[in-house]
Amino acid sequence: MELETQTRQLKQHLDRLKARFETEQPPDNKKDKDFFFKVKEETTPIYSILEEWEEKSLDLVKNRKADVHPHQVTSTRENMELLLLHSYYIDVRRKRYMELYKSIHYVFDQLLRELAD
Repeated sequence: MELETQTRQLKQHLDRLKARFETEQPPDNKKDKDFFFKVKEETTPIYSILEEWEEKSLDLVKNRKADVHPHQVTSTRENMELLLLHSYYIDVRRKRYMELYKSIHYVFDQLLRELAD
């Protein structure tokens, strides 16, 4: 899959996750196995895209002068992974969640601008 397509897909997932965080209630029991398997099933495809996205993005930013630094790419992957879990378990303050959300969006947008040039 092309890097631009992956980035756009991840942005869509990011927006859906934010909507989930804002509308859903935390699980009654965070150790509930059924809930865990539901989360795993819904997030595994996103983790896969994210992993491939990181590899392709690192290749891009390492092999040419870009406004995005390799560390930003790695941090974005890590932040997105955190956000995935926070979106289901709703176990972080809204302020922290929004900081992660905005940071991820910023790097995705930077990368998309870079790809458009």
